[in-house]
Amino acid sequence: MIDVAIVGGGPAGLTAATYLRRFHRSCVVLDAGESRARWIPESNNCPGFPGGVSGTELLRLLREQAREFEVPVEPVRVERVARDRDGFVVQGGGRSWHARVVMIATGLRDRLPAAWAEDALACGALRLCPICDAFEASDRRIGVYGPADSVGSHAGFLLAFSSSVFALPADGGDGGAAGEAARQAGVQWLGAGELQFDGRRCSYKAVDGEVALDTVYSYLGFETSVPLDGLDIERTRSGEIVVDRHQQTHVPGLYAIGDIVGGLNQIAVAVGQAAIAATHVHGELAPAARGDAESAR
Repeated sequence: MIDVAIVGGGPAGLTAATYLRRFHRSCVVLDAGESRARWIPESNNCPGFPGGVSGTELLRLLREQAREFEVPVEPVRVERVARDRDGFVVQGGGRSWHARVVMIATGLRDRLPAAWAEDALACGALRLCPICDAFEASDRRIGVYGPADSVGSHAGFLLAFSSSVFALPADGGDGGAAGEAARQAGVQWLGAGELQFDGRRCSYKAVDGEVALDTVYSYLGFETSVPLDGLDIERTRSGEIVVDRHQQTHVPGLYAIGDIVGGLNQIAVAVGQAAIAATHVHGELAPAARGDAESAR
């Protein structure tokens, strides 16, 4: 029996684990290696990194910091989280972990437009988060790709960064009221078409021609796949887990942090949620007294 099993090894999960170990709590990070942060070629709004940091480098540093406090990280995909007599049982890869508390930090899985998406993300031709990096796309030709009823408001938001914003409604719709507002504000609304990538940048091929773009923001939604077996979890309409101010769900002892929680999906927010959850867990669990020899070290 360990104190906390953390499902997910992204910025939120690794930060929570570091906090917990510094509270002298036992924990384990169960990581499938699919953190959303790995898609970030360079983040320039992550606190403490003047000059920017890639998502893979940030994850490396967070793992290195966690190792300093002997955080065990198991490379495994969790297949089941269920209630146990004394807490929870977490299963994956033919193994089981018993924990008093479980913290879900799996993030979200973005739906990507094509098989080439990973290469396009790596070079900045395709992007997922304008709050993170629209500054870097300032005054460039920006496309906003997705269903018509989703792209209007996002395209309008991007007008603060560039006057050349193109709505790319894959279904050819007009976007309703949000689409009309975007067009009135200056967004160029194209018809149904195909998003393409030539290895350097994206273009959008519609019936009335092809438009070359410096970068494209994709809004195809996301998937959540947290295997919470029989647990009564409240979710938002889009699938995120609902939590209280301590990051705890309606199920006592079950917490959620990071992008899997409804709200602003940012690294700074995720690590803040991790700190809140870990500190609350430490206070809720029975005191873990240190022995005389341990205290003297």
